[in-house]
Amino acid sequence: MSHFTRIKTKLVKKEHLLKALQDLGYQPIENRVKIRGYGGMTTEVDLMIPTKNPGYDIGFKINKGVFELVADWYGIHDIKQNEFLSQIQQRYNYHTVVDRMQEQGFDIVEEENQEDQTIHLTLRRMVF
Repeated sequence: MSHFTRIKTKLVKKEHLLKALQDLGYQPIENRVKIRGYGGMTTEVDLMIPTKNPGYDIGFKINKGVFELVADWYGIHDIKQNEFLSQIQQRYNYHTVVDRMQEQGFDIVEEENQEDQTIHLTLRRMVF
């Protein structure tokens, strides 16, 4: 019996996910690796994040072109599942927007992080 929970996400670009995780202070391990859970059980993922909880890791696995969040939350006490996913999604979206704006010739002039966790970007594009 598996204790691993799989949560579907809308995260598709690995480079944006990696940047998001790094922004939040995690050091993801890439490639096919195994994460650990209850009773020494393991499951294979594409990205692994070690946690401070002995024997428990968090992973992301590609399923039909989209990443799933995979973890045995039973043994992860210092990271709240919904809060963690929300933070990842915000940073992922940030990198998606910044990349798209730069592709369209915009530069970030100012970035302001609000108290309510909103990020306000001021962009500029030079037109010739």
